[in-house]
Parts: sequence; C-alpha cells; structure tokens
Amino acid sequence: MKKSRILMVLAVVVLSLVFVVSCGKKEEEKAVVEEAKVYKLGLSLAITGPTSDAGNPYSKGVEDYFKFVNDTKMLGNDTIDCMIRDDQYKNDVTKRNFEDFVGQDIVFYLNYSTGSTLGLKKDFEEVKMPVIPASYHAGNLDDSNYIFLPVASYSEQLVALSEYVVKNHKMGKAKVAMFIHPSAFGRGPVSDVEKAVAAGLNMEVVEVVEHGKDLDNSAMLQRLMSKGVQYVLCHTVQSPVATMLKDSSRLGLTAGSYGEEGKLTFLGVHYTGGNDLIALAGDACDGYTWTCSFNLTSEAGEGTTQQLALAKQYGRDDKAANSHNYAAGIMVAQVATEVIKRAKAAGLEVNKENLYKMMNEMNGDKAYQPYTTIGPVTYSETDRAGVDMLQIYNVQGGTFKKVGEPMQSEYMKKI
Repeated sequence: MKKSRILMVLAVVVLSLVFVVSCGKKEEEKAVVEEAKVYKLGLSLAITGPTSDAGNPYSKGVEDYFKFVNDTKMLGNDTIDCMIRDDQYKNDVTKRNFEDFVGQDIVFYLNYSTGSTLGLKKDFEEVKMPVIPASYHAGNLDDSNYIFLPVASYSEQLVALSEYVVKNHKMGKAKVAMFIHPSAFGRGPVSDVEKAVAAGLNMEVVEVVEHGKDLDNSAMLQRLMSKGVQYVLCHTVQSPVATMLKDSSRLGLTAGSYGEEGKLTFLGVHYTGGNDLIALAGDACDGYTWTCSFNLTSEAGEGTTQQLALAKQYGRDDKAANSHNYAAGIMVAQVATEVIKRAKAAGLEVNKENLYKMMNEMNGDKAYQPYTTIGPVTYSETDRAGVDMLQIYNVQGGTFKKVGEPMQSEYMKKI
C-alpha cells in the first residue's frame, strides 16, 4: 500500500512537471509570435497607362522579391508588407496613394515617375520619409535630403552615351538628334547634354524631338537625314523607340554598322532598351546601342541566374523574367530589405528615421552589392546615386551584348 502511494505521488509530480513545461513552451511560442513585426512599405507606379511597359514588370520585381524575403524568413519572424498601387502615371493619384501610405505608418517609400517625385519632394521632406524612385532624374536630388536614386541619373547616362558617340565618331563633329519623352522625365537630361557640349564635348545637337503618339515616324526620320543627323539619342520608353526603329529599317535608313555615313545610328538610355525592346522591334533593333546599370539575362552570370530563378518561383512569364525593368524592381526591394536587416542587426527600431540613417551609411566597406546590378550601391549624405557605373550594351544577332568595361561619364564632373 505504501509503495502504491509513493508511485501515485511520483506520477502526480511527473504530470505536473510535464504540464508546467508544456505551458512554458506555449508561452514561449506565444511570445515569439507576439514579437514578430510587420514592416509596412508603399509603392505607387504605372502598372497600367503611359509607361506601363516599364512599370508593369517593375512592380512584379518588387512584389516577387518581398515575397521571397518573407517566404525564406530573411528577416527571421519579421515580414515586409509592401502595398503596391497602380497610379496610371497620374501625379494626383500618386499623391493620394502616398498620403494613404503615410497614414498607415510606412517606414520606407518606393515611388515611380519623375513628375510625381518632383511634386512630392516637399512632402518627403515634411514627413522625413526615405524614398527610392524609379525615376533617375538628376533634378530629383535638388533641395532634397530624402530621395535616393537607385543608379546613375538619366543625365549622367545620356551624357556618357554622348561621350561614347564622340569617341567612336570617325570624321569631324558628330551631329545628333535627341528623341525624348514629352514630359519632365524626357526633358530632364537635355540641358545637361547641352552643357557638356558647351564644356567642349565635340558634337552638335541638331534637333530635340518630343515624340507624340504617332504610329509613323517617316517624316521625322527623313527630316533628320536632310539635316545631316547621323546619331539619334533616345530618352523615353521602349514602345516609341521600337516604332521608330521599325520605321527606319523599313525606309532603309538604319546604319548597317556603328556610325555608317549617310545612315542613322540609334542609341538610348535605361528605359529605351533591354530585352523588352527586342520583343517589340525584332530585327530592327540590330546595332542599337544602350546604357544601363543592370545585368541583362542575355549575358549569363550568377546575378541573372538568381533573377530568372526568382521569376520562375513566382510564376512569371519569360517576358517579365528577362526584363531589366523586372530587375530594377527587384533591386529597389533588395536595397529596402538590406537597410531593414542592417537596422535590426544594429539593435535599432525599424522606423523611417533609422532606415534613413542606414541608407546614408551604405558606403565604403558598408557598400551593398545586389545581384541585379553591374556595380555596388553606395549612398552618403553627399552621394544620392546608388550605382555609379554604366555598362554599354549593343544588339548583336537579336541579343544585347556587353561592349567594353563598365564606365562613368567624364563630363558630368565638369558640369
């Protein structure tokens, strides 16, 4: 009897201990769940409407990378909730979206267009919000503390491309025309190219064409030919460039080799090229020269392998997967994620003030190398352009191929 009582007491003790341990584990699990944080970000861009051929794959890049961050627990139990809104390239809609995001306590903001970035500049200052836009307009940085360009500005890209024209032009002064988007986005870098010419860049800007919605550029192309133009520098999006290239090819005006006399050689910057352009213009693209700070999937590499794997993981079609605009969307999400990681690692609260601090410290041995770009991302209080390097690409046999090593503009330092 005594032995039975002892066994019974022991059984009660064991059960009590099991219960206590079980309750403890449940409390620990509950605490972990309660400690998991959700960091809110916002993105407003043109998924539809004007420039959506760039904005649509860009939004997919942002969405997919943040999904990857959450699915792989890159931030531990914490997650990112990036609210993505279509503003159809309308500045008033963008402003409403931003105000709504701020009301939901976002800690970082991703904007899109040049016009809305300029229009919201004072708002960014007022609420002290770190911002990465899809617009690389140099004027975004004037009187601004909170805007960070992902890569070299449109101005630097167009001036660098002008330098490339001059260095590779064979006889006399190069005569060029600029084919630009009819907006602040398109007009932004024109004056900087003109300043470079005034500073000694040996070329003549014969005409600046703001394209419309015309489906036929024949008259414009023939006018440029009559003025002796040999090079057309493009700063817009892919669709109008594709139309122009097809018209030039049909008329027999496209140079068969770079700088061919009596023909037109076409060149462009970021949003005018990439695999999206080839899909639109086909063989008419051959010989097209282009600057970009992103790795292209037409050139095999570790970065492009990861980009294609991400697209496959989230069910994107080949068009989106191979778009440099998809890569550009991934890149801004990578940078935003990286500063959140750095704030957490430093034991700081993840808020807009501390993420702004992490952005300004992203230089030197703290530079960040995403897999999407040809060079590192660096920022400081005096440097607000992330990737400074540019790669020249040229369409050869239906694919963009690298030409030479990454470069920087010489004349941008002078002007």
